[in-house]
Amino acid sequence: MVPTDVAIVNVGGTIQRMNAATWLALTVSPAVVARAVVAIAAGAACSRGEPPQWDAGHGASLAATPLTLADGAAPIDDAGASDAAPAPPVDAGALPQTRDRPDGGDAFHGRARALWEAIVQDDPARAMPSFFPLAAYEQVKAIPSPSSDWRRRLVANYGRDIHVLHTQITDTARLEGFDVPDRARWIEPGEEGNKLGYWRVYGARLRWTDADGKAKAFPVSSLISWRGEWYVVHLSGFK
Repeated sequence: MVPTDVAIVNVGGTIQRMNAATWLALTVSPAVVARAVVAIAAGAACSRGEPPQWDAGHGASLAATPLTLADGAAPIDDAGASDAAPAPPVDAGALPQTRDRPDGGDAFHGRARALWEAIVQDDPARAMPSFFPLAAYEQVKAIPSPSSDWRRRLVANYGRDIHVLHTQITDTARLEGFDVPDRARWIEPGEEGNKLGYWRVYGARLRWTDADGKAKAFPVSSLISWRGEWYVVHLSGFK
């Protein structure tokens, strides 16, 4: 690189400063200067948008070569590179009803466990995943204020039933299973003040054993379906 400001010591011992052009004229041969001028002109052409040409040499290629990942390396997903917040869980009650008949899968057993833990802990809030969802009830019932009926009547009774059942067990009681009879019936719109249909079954049982290993059960009065899943709507009796 040619310096932009060069210090020269002259014969008389004094220091003189001169610019690059003067330094080239005094110290570099005319042929070198000519090549430098050509290079400067090429650089000026680049600034006007004309790309310079480069000779990679004999046998060299400028073609792009795809990069390969090392064995076991995960591919890079540009779409997932941002730190976006996870999507909130979907409220199944807000989705449309289906005519799928419940079959008691993993989700059902998880809700049974939640109901049991609510009884053991005397905490109705733990059992709400087992209860028929509010958004679904609003879709199902053909009454003036389904949300008020859901909160003031159904959920209130559900909580009272859990408190009562809690008094009948000890901390050492163990859940054994949740049995649903194979006699569910599809309820057509209009049969029970409903504008949508659902599956309904009476007489389910929450089975458990006490501290002495004696088998016992809590009857579950009524389950109804939403999108192929069972939910409690009446726990102990119909109120």
